[in-house]
Amino acid sequence: MEGALTARDRVGVQDLVLLEAHTSETALLDNLRKRFHENLIYTYIGTLLVSLNPYKELDTYSKKHMDTYMGVNFFELPPHIYALADNVFRTMLSEFNNHFILISGESGAGKTETSKKVLQYYAVSCPNTSLLDNVRDRLLLSNPVLEAFGNAKTLKNDNSSRFGKYMDIQFDHQGGAVGGHILSYLLEKSRVVHQNHGERNFHIFYQLVAGGDDELLRWLGLERNCQNYSYLVQGDCAKVTSINDKSNWKIVRSALSIIEFSEKDVEQLFAIIASVLHLGNVKFATDALGYAVLKNVPELHWLSTLLGIPSQVLQQGLTHKKIEAKMEEVYSPFAVDHALYARDALAKAIYGRTFNWLVNKVNESLANKDSSRKTVIGLLDIYGFEVFHVNSFEQFCINYCNEKLQQLFIQLTLKSEQEEYQMEGIEWEPVPYFNNKIICDLVEEKHRGIISVLDEECLRPGEATDLTFLEKLEEKMGGHPHFVTHKLADQKTRKTMQRGDFRLLHYAGEVTYCVVGFLDKNNDLLYRNVKEVMRQSKNTIIKHCFPYTEPDSKKRPETVVTQFKGSLAGLTDVLMSKEPWYVRCIKPNDGRFDDVLVRHQVKYLGLMEHLRVRRAGFAYRRKYDIFLARYKPLCPSTWPKWKGSASEGVLCLVKHLGYKPNEYKMGRTKIFIRHPKTLFATEDAFELCKHDLATRIQAKYKGYRAKGDYLKQREAATKIENCWRGMMARKERDKRAWAVKVIKRFIKGFMMRNQPACSDNTEYLAFVRQNYLTRLKGNLPKTLLDKNSWPTPPPIMQEVRGTLPFYLRFYYTSMVLRNSLLVVEDSQIYAEDALTSSMFKGKKENYPFSVCQPFQDTRISTFFEKLVVMIHNSTCIQGDLILQCDYLFEALTKLSHIGNKESCIKVVQGSVRFDIQPGREGFIDFKSGQESMIYRSKNGHLMVVQYFFFYLGKK
Repeated sequence: MEGALTARDRVGVQDLVLLEAHTSETALLDNLRKRFHENLIYTYIGTLLVSLNPYKELDTYSKKHMDTYMGVNFFELPPHIYALADNVFRTMLSEFNNHFILISGESGAGKTETSKKVLQYYAVSCPNTSLLDNVRDRLLLSNPVLEAFGNAKTLKNDNSSRFGKYMDIQFDHQGGAVGGHILSYLLEKSRVVHQNHGERNFHIFYQLVAGGDDELLRWLGLERNCQNYSYLVQGDCAKVTSINDKSNWKIVRSALSIIEFSEKDVEQLFAIIASVLHLGNVKFATDALGYAVLKNVPELHWLSTLLGIPSQVLQQGLTHKKIEAKMEEVYSPFAVDHALYARDALAKAIYGRTFNWLVNKVNESLANKDSSRKTVIGLLDIYGFEVFHVNSFEQFCINYCNEKLQQLFIQLTLKSEQEEYQMEGIEWEPVPYFNNKIICDLVEEKHRGIISVLDEECLRPGEATDLTFLEKLEEKMGGHPHFVTHKLADQKTRKTMQRGDFRLLHYAGEVTYCVVGFLDKNNDLLYRNVKEVMRQSKNTIIKHCFPYTEPDSKKRPETVVTQFKGSLAGLTDVLMSKEPWYVRCIKPNDGRFDDVLVRHQVKYLGLMEHLRVRRAGFAYRRKYDIFLARYKPLCPSTWPKWKGSASEGVLCLVKHLGYKPNEYKMGRTKIFIRHPKTLFATEDAFELCKHDLATRIQAKYKGYRAKGDYLKQREAATKIENCWRGMMARKERDKRAWAVKVIKRFIKGFMMRNQPACSDNTEYLAFVRQNYLTRLKGNLPKTLLDKNSWPTPPPIMQEVRGTLPFYLRFYYTSMVLRNSLLVVEDSQIYAEDALTSSMFKGKKENYPFSVCQPFQDTRISTFFEKLVVMIHNSTCIQGDLILQCDYLFEALTKLSHIGNKESCIKVVQGSVRFDIQPGREGFIDFKSGQESMIYRSKNGHLMVVQYFFFYLGKK
């Protein structure tokens, strides 16, 4: 957390306790606004987490983020629900005690999503086994099931929880989730039969109609159209674009099977849901006597089929009331309005009891079979403070619940603060705060509170109405500073109230309640004969919900508000036995920060009271080792390593920083800093120090890396040198060993040179021969017949001395004889070659290229035939004769040899003049080129490239 203090001007502080103006609600709002605009939706107030609903998906809930927060100090990373969940989990494991997380806020603030995130974190962070994975899956999938049956669309939220939920997650000593248990509070059963405009019934009804397959709907007698069911269209918004009922149906259907609901249980559960829809379509008419009779028999048929109750019994239960007079039982017919009341009461009772059965069934699936002691983390996702345009009985109960939780919150917060101060040996300073006990007493005080008056009106004989209840309140509450009615109010206040309203000044502000419906909703009566009808059902869930063992005395059952008061007292006892953690959810207003709306929520969530309690003495506290580890670079004595105890190091540090005595206190394990500005100054100094530290650390690190690289290179060079030297030494050793062997063989051969050839002297003798022949090459005699000029051979070659000249003479004699045997024809060709050489060598450029082609008589026969034809053709002898020939040198040599005119051949370089006809001459220019061609040049001469011509004149 301290690391983000430098950016506090832009994104605010991460802990509101560090606000300098901690008593200013405006400063708190400004800090929340800054963080919200930077998508930083979480803020601390000590260990309390404030969460703003961003109304969009953020990328801060991935597996990677879970791993980041796992096992990390609470204030080490930015505020997050994962940080709180991890801190609760690690504290539970280390201290082996029970904890709970209270998640509160108004509808649409994100309470349900927050509880999901906590469950998902524990599902990932806890140890995994096949058994634990099974429990984890059930814990996770219990959410969509309970949301389907207990959540609905309201004006403020498309997935509003219409019941309070407390879930215990049980862990073993290793931190594995081994079980769970769920408690539900005050399901809003009235929603089953009535919804305000813009709201819907519970999700499961729409999911069944939209997602159930055709066969299931036929079996249930339903149509795929919500408009056909009276209980689904009162809010006039059966279809909502932001809700995918069909997809959610698949999730719920899959979750039920994983939570171990049998197929029979699932069929009977959906039969009950369908029966509620059919029950809502039951209509009544008035007979001749003014009593109610059923109008639509088909709906009664489906009710009978789905619930397994005879039609006649159902009809009587819906249109008659059973009255016991002495020993007789009389059935009194209903009027239409009473029949409608009985129908709606039955629908609410069926759904409410089925919901309780569903919660118990989920608990059976989550039950831990191991009886050994387990630690528990509780999750309380409960409705927040509600203020609507018209507030009724449900809002009264919900706000009473929030008053009790606020009272508990203040008590536990003050208690924890006092305990921490006492534990650290710091003197406790009294904290001024608003104690809402006066409001709680106004609601729940025995015989005098609003609940007592309401129950009294519901249970007393006579005609009790909502207005008589209001009159009783005015009698008993008149003069109370937190209670006012239209009658008791001053002239200005009366203008804002109706005659049937009363107003309570809650800790969160004023709320005006309309008393209409208070008595009926509090009674929630179900006629005894209707219960008897339901007990005849063949549906096992209905039988379980309406047992024969249920007390059926004439004594009226407890009212709804009394039951809720009792369950709330039980919840308070449960929470008081555990260590508390808090999450306050705030609804900014659909993606934008509405100051008025947020200010209202900050007020009724008690954030200012909590902040005052946390800032009563000291704004900041940290353990000595954590504080010293962060700020020790600021003091030369503590940097880089303090050798004494952490408390002594902190004391040395704060003295060096110049803390005044009234700015801090040293506890047993923590340092307490009174003012945020002291911490901010320390953090700013640390921020400046970090640059110098970073430079020094970089220099050290670069030196360390350079030294490491040098050592590695030196080690590598040494290894290479060692390998190279070893290899060269081995080569030298092998060479020397070979030389020794050669020398030994040479010496041994020399010693045995005069002996017959054997393996020991063979190599030496071969060397002697080779050496002699090498010398002989340069010292041969001048004539073959000179026998005395030959070099003296070694003894081993004495036998060769007389035979070598003979062999040489024989060789030369054979060569002469072979040359003398050449045929006459070849001799003639050689003579012509010699003649050609004398005529053209050194005169014609391409003569050297013709030497490699021996002369052949047959090759120029065609040329002579052409020549004869041209000479005898008189038309061709008008000028000089020009001929072309492929074998030029061979043809000219032959012509000159035949005519014995070798001197007539002239090789002309560059150009030739010739007579085309008498009196007319021409020129031919010659040159070498890349490609052979003939063409007329610009000067009128005939240009020949790489073509060989000879010129024979007329003579």
